[in-house]
Amino acid sequence: MAISNLTDAMVSNSTISTTSAPDTYFTFPLYSGFIVAHIILMTTAWVFVLPISVMLSIGRARLASTVHLIFISINAAGLLFGTIYNNKTPEFYEDNVHNKLGWLVTWIVSIQAILGLTRRYSRAEDVIKPSYNTTMAQYRNVQDLRGAQQYRYSQDSGQGTEPSTPRNSSPASPQAFDEDREDAPMFSRDNDFDDVVGEKHNTWTKNIVERIFSRRFLATTQHQMVTYVYAVYNIANRLILFLGFGTMLSGLVIYGGIFKADGIFSGLAHFVKGGIFFWYGLLTLGRVMGSFADIGWSWNIKPPASVVGARKAAAPTAEFVESFLIFLYGATNVWLEHLGETGKDWSAGDLEHVSISIMFFGGGLCGMLIESRAIRDLLNSALASPSSSTTPSPAQWQTPRNYGFSTNPLPAIILLLLGMLMSAHHQSLLVSTKLHSMWGNLFFAAALARGATYMLMYLAPPTSLLPSRPPSEIVVAFCLISGGILFMSSNTDMVDVLAARDLDAMFVFTVAMGVTALLMAWEVVVLAVKAWAVGREARGVGAEWWLV
Repeated sequence: MAISNLTDAMVSNSTISTTSAPDTYFTFPLYSGFIVAHIILMTTAWVFVLPISVMLSIGRARLASTVHLIFISINAAGLLFGTIYNNKTPEFYEDNVHNKLGWLVTWIVSIQAILGLTRRYSRAEDVIKPSYNTTMAQYRNVQDLRGAQQYRYSQDSGQGTEPSTPRNSSPASPQAFDEDREDAPMFSRDNDFDDVVGEKHNTWTKNIVERIFSRRFLATTQHQMVTYVYAVYNIANRLILFLGFGTMLSGLVIYGGIFKADGIFSGLAHFVKGGIFFWYGLLTLGRVMGSFADIGWSWNIKPPASVVGARKAAAPTAEFVESFLIFLYGATNVWLEHLGETGKDWSAGDLEHVSISIMFFGGGLCGMLIESRAIRDLLNSALASPSSSTTPSPAQWQTPRNYGFSTNPLPAIILLLLGMLMSAHHQSLLVSTKLHSMWGNLFFAAALARGATYMLMYLAPPTSLLPSRPPSEIVVAFCLISGGILFMSSNTDMVDVLAARDLDAMFVFTVAMGVTALLMAWEVVVLAVKAWAVGREARGVGAEWWLV
């Protein structure tokens, strides 16, 4: 009987351990210290250190390379802990894309560091080059003088080599040396034919080598190489934060064990769309702080080409870019709404999502047409040649004040309608319905705040090149960032996890609000650091920091 009870207990324990066995890295209880250290170090490197490095680099500050090396050191430590954790734990997620992305971005930031050092060296060379060229010119003059004294002809009595003669007052020039050579009938050394032929051959060979490796050729090659390095470095600067963002999201997916099988379609759709709103909220806050003021995106007068150059003066308005992104989303997403249900009948929800994509397509196209100067001039051409004999006064032909600033409401209208639709979008779970309602209401509030901005700008158009910083745009930024986070969190797999752990939508909402506030504060600090570095470089402070 005792043996029978012990056997039953062992079977029962085996069953319990089998059913409760962890199937994700999140539920795996061992070696948690390594993954916690990995998360903390990677968050520190990619969220706090790298943005400062990127801003300093964009501002062409000499401290950028130093900060980037600090980032690489922290990233390497986080990579070490992550590698140890992977080697000690079983594989819970097949085809782990996070590892591949992690190594990819690590190689990219390492190459970027090398390019940054090359860029800093080239700038340091520009600082040294004037004094170096002066020293080398003096050295060549001395060598020419010594060569002229040693290569004297037989009829040269040595006059002019004394300090009192005018000939020694300046270094011997090649023209004077050639004239001396023409006046001499023979050389003081043996006039051997082979020596003369050999000398001509050496001179001809030397001329070819000098042409190939001339200073102009080397300078041109060096300039082209530096230009390519700058181009690659600047592209990496603009993309590395987005790559890091995608890598961190992939780590969240792998750690939680979500987006498997068909769940990948819903997960990617929410992550991509929500990520777009999240990053555009960060961009909006940057515009409020004065970023992109040189192209007129900070609610200021667009600077002329004489101030910022022809390329920046020809940049489109921010509303045109917004309309283009809305148009592009609608044009591409209309074909992807039924991708997760391929082979199945179309449901009312699928048709609803397609209708939203068509709304984006049409609204974005209309917004771009409204922003077109060609369309506006064409519509104004009806009054350009009036048929009436009465000629209006010149004051009546003046351009309206609001023409200098775009108040195109189409992007805000599309965002408002999207918020209304999503706030009333029915879901199978109550948690999902509330999450969609929350980020829909946030987008609705962002659209109303943008409308308030347009009303202010229409009544009192900007008159300065400096950013006007309307307070309503801070509300837009907050709503877009927090709404984007909630949008990404409302995918099917994450909602199932919330429901399984008895977590409601308000938990996600409060976490999203806290993260949004911290990110906005950190972005302001990062932009302030960039402005400080730019001003420091403009004043020429720290000119020897390239040696650090």
